[in-house]
Amino acid sequence: MRAGTRWMAGTMLGLTLVVGGRVAGQALQQPPPAPAPIEGHGGPPPPGAQAPAAPTVPTRPQAQRPGRFPAQQRPPADPAVVERGRGVYVGSCGACHGVDARGGQLGGPNLLRSQLVLNDQDGELIAPVVKNGRPGTLMVPMPIPDADIKAIATYLHHLQAQGSSQGGPPPGPPVELDILVGNAQAGERFFAAQCSACHSATGDLKGIATRVTEPKALQNLWVSGGRAGGRGRGGPPSTRSRVTATVTLPSGEKISGPIVRLDDFLVTIALPDGTARTIRRSGDVPTVEVKDPLEGHAALLGVLTDTNMHDVTAFLATLK
Repeated sequence: MRAGTRWMAGTMLGLTLVVGGRVAGQALQQPPPAPAPIEGHGGPPPPGAQAPAAPTVPTRPQAQRPGRFPAQQRPPADPAVVERGRGVYVGSCGACHGVDARGGQLGGPNLLRSQLVLNDQDGELIAPVVKNGRPGTLMVPMPIPDADIKAIATYLHHLQAQGSSQGGPPPGPPVELDILVGNAQAGERFFAAQCSACHSATGDLKGIATRVTEPKALQNLWVSGGRAGGRGRGGPPSTRSRVTATVTLPSGEKISGPIVRLDDFLVTIALPDGTARTIRRSGDVPTVEVKDPLEGHAALLGVLTDTNMHDVTAFLATLK
């Protein structure tokens, strides 16, 4: 009896262990129950409540989208700086490039479409051109302070932004300007004070109004000193004295001739045999002496007013 009782007890203990092991294994294989949802952090909505709408991606308002052109991407300029730049620009640049920067009477290019002006940010690209000019073109060095050059750049960017928003110049043919509106007597006085050291109404300019019959071409001719050429009906072909330079090397050798290129790093001189010689520059070495026969006209561009130009043109128109 004792042996049978022990056998039965052992058998029941074994069955209990086997069943318990299977139950425990099934419990380990099942995923843990999901935690109860926290209010406001997901979970099924309560009975009768609507499901939350799908989140929306915020879009940038149309007015805040950046423009396609650099002029449209700049912030609005200070009106005071724009007005200052306008004044300096009109007095120093308007004769060549036009008051609206779309090209002027002296043949200067349209600055509103200039890639250099479009890529400029705060005068850093415009300043070297203003200060050094571009040899071989109508662009001469202009003695304009850095602050004024930045103001000019601001004014040009302002015009570009206006042109981009308005779609360009107004429709219709260009307005023909009446050139002969000045006072000939006042022009004669200005000529005597500013021009008589190099020119004479009874000498080289005698009969100038007969040779250049169109007033606009006459004004272009004297303001630019011949750089713009005589393009009026009956006017002579454009003739321009070339800017020359004398380069003195450290060895003492001198090279002289018309300037082909001149910047802060190189100077190129045209030689009599038709070739050119380029010399590298480092600061003030070598010495470069520039001679521009039209330097006086270039200096006048910085001080001329519209009244001066009209008065002198009216005076020259009487020299027949």
